[in-house]
Amino acid sequence: MAYHTGLCPRHAGGRGKRGFFMHARFLHTNFNVLDLEKSIRFYREALGLREVRRVNAPDGSFVIAFLGDGETDYGLELTWMRDRKEPYNLGDNEIHIAFRVPDKKAAHDLHERMGCICYENRDMDLYFISDPDGYWIEILDR
Repeated sequence: MAYHTGLCPRHAGGRGKRGFFMHARFLHTNFNVLDLEKSIRFYREALGLREVRRVNAPDGSFVIAFLGDGETDYGLELTWMRDRKEPYNLGDNEIHIAFRVPDKKAAHDLHERMGCICYENRDMDLYFISDPDGYWIEILDR
C-alpha cells in the first residue's frame, strides 16, 4: 500500500504545516457463502472469475477462496464457515458490486440461460444478477 505525505488541509490549519494523508487502493470484497464450490462455479460461469488463492483454517472451521478477473488486482473473497447452516441475512440487499463486461448482450443472454437475472432497468441500460447466496451483481458495459 502506498502512503504519501503532503499538505493535509484538515491538519495543517492553513498554516503550511506538513500533514499526512493516505492513498488507499481497493483490494477485495467479501461475500460469505454456504456452498463454496457452487459459488466458485457460478462466478466462473457467469463472470469468468477464477480462483487465485485459497486459505484453509488449520482446524477446518473456514475456507476463504479469492477470485480474480486476471486483469486487475481487485478480487472477490468468498468465505465458507463450517458451522454455518442457514442462509445469511442480507437485509434489504441494497448493496452490490458491479462488473463491466465487453459484450453486454452476450452476457445478458448467458445470464438469462443461467436464470440468474434478478432485476433489469432498461431505461438505465443495466441489469443485476443474483449469486447462489442472493448477493446482487450489477452488469454494465460502460
